[in-house]
Amino acid sequence: MTGNLGGELRTAEFGFPGELRDKLIAAILSGEKTATTSLVVEWELDRDPLPSRGESFSVVDSTDTPVALIEVLDVRVVRLVDVGIAVARREGEGFKSVHEWRVAHEEFWNGCAPELRRRLDDASWTLTDETPILIQHFRLVRALET
Repeated sequence: MTGNLGGELRTAEFGFPGELRDKLIAAILSGEKTATTSLVVEWELDRDPLPSRGESFSVVDSTDTPVALIEVLDVRVVRLVDVGIAVARREGEGFKSVHEWRVAHEEFWNGCAPELRRRLDDASWTLTDETPILIQHFRLVRALET
């Protein structure tokens, strides 16, 4: 979830453009998705400050069109192994267990691993239980006209 929109709001991009992003946007707009997780290392590589409580973001769809405004309610950094069921459920993707959440997220993040290794210049980087994860809880402020 990074970027700038007209110097005021940062842009929130959920997943990659396409089917996954469309699914996540629908979950945000329906109120099912009220949390998201990301790798802290990605924020560091982008030199993007971590979000802060009370900060608003413009959510963009797969065509980079703003579709919603969200407000960050809580931000925490935890180890991957410490992500719990409450976060998994609030992600709005139907996860019934932490194991389901972890399998899906490891598949997604491991798909990004080659690019992360390249950007880090560290061929040995790997996702582990100790990997720092950014958890954001947010609320939908409003859907935007598209």
